[in-house]
Amino acid sequence: MMEIQDKALISSIESFTTHDGPGCRTTIFFAGCPLKCDWCANPEAMESKRKILFAEQNCRARDGCSRCVKACPHGALRSANGALQIDRGICTDCISFHCTEVCHLDAIRLCGKDYTADQLMERLRIDSGSWGEGGGVTFSGGEPLRQAGFLLSLLPILKRENIHTAIETSAFAAEEVFQAVMDEIDFAFIDIKHVDPTLHHSRTGVDNTPILSNITALARSGYQGRLIIRVPMVAGYNDTVENMTATARFMSGLDLKEINLLRFHRLGESKWRQLGKESPYDDKPSAIDLSGMKEIFAQKGIACYIGEDTPF
Repeated sequence: MMEIQDKALISSIESFTTHDGPGCRTTIFFAGCPLKCDWCANPEAMESKRKILFAEQNCRARDGCSRCVKACPHGALRSANGALQIDRGICTDCISFHCTEVCHLDAIRLCGKDYTADQLMERLRIDSGSWGEGGGVTFSGGEPLRQAGFLLSLLPILKRENIHTAIETSAFAAEEVFQAVMDEIDFAFIDIKHVDPTLHHSRTGVDNTPILSNITALARSGYQGRLIIRVPMVAGYNDTVENMTATARFMSGLDLKEINLLRFHRLGESKWRQLGKESPYDDKPSAIDLSGMKEIFAQKGIACYIGEDTPF
């Protein structure tokens, strides 16, 4: 039996989101992901640990500010030639992050905080006044299933309070874990990065066998929620007719009726820089006309939504 967790490491929480499920929602980004997609738009949530984000444009070290440097007890920060320098190797072992507490300009800030179910419910109850009809909470990440024990402690509370639940997931988890969570979820976006297992592993670091197996099991379980398969279109990788045809064939075999093809974007590049890293993805966005892919799915009786056109 799965162990219930009393707290979760949350990367961030965003209120008033409108593309993560029906209505206006609060999206909770869980820290930690088993996949290592090189195009990831949320690199700050890839690891199950707290991270320092540094937005250089907000920093006033050039004006002589050294508040964070003085606050750090480990000597990880220093100011040189009017610029803040961070030794992230030292930051890796930090548990206090005093530097983030003294910066009032959000130049240096902490990403990642532990929440109990009660603390999250307090936030969600406040937000719920702005959801309107059909809104609710969406679990994203990272990968929320990495902290399934916490989800299973939170979901019954949400159900008792009639709060609509959605999840954005890779479905990379043990089947019993995946099914236990999905039994409590009203709406799901499930990503298929690539149908071919070798190509899937080449850009995500994991095999897609458990992903496709979990989707298959869910489709055959009589799942009562709404399930939409989602594919982030990556140039020269999964934006081929062959892959889309294979995806349509897989879905058709399970009588799955909806897919969302996401246009590639570079909104995550600033986060890579704030982590002190360069984005490993250097390809150009796909030049494929995604609208032309619709016919592939239409031939199988599958509704295909492009970008943010998913009807809720």
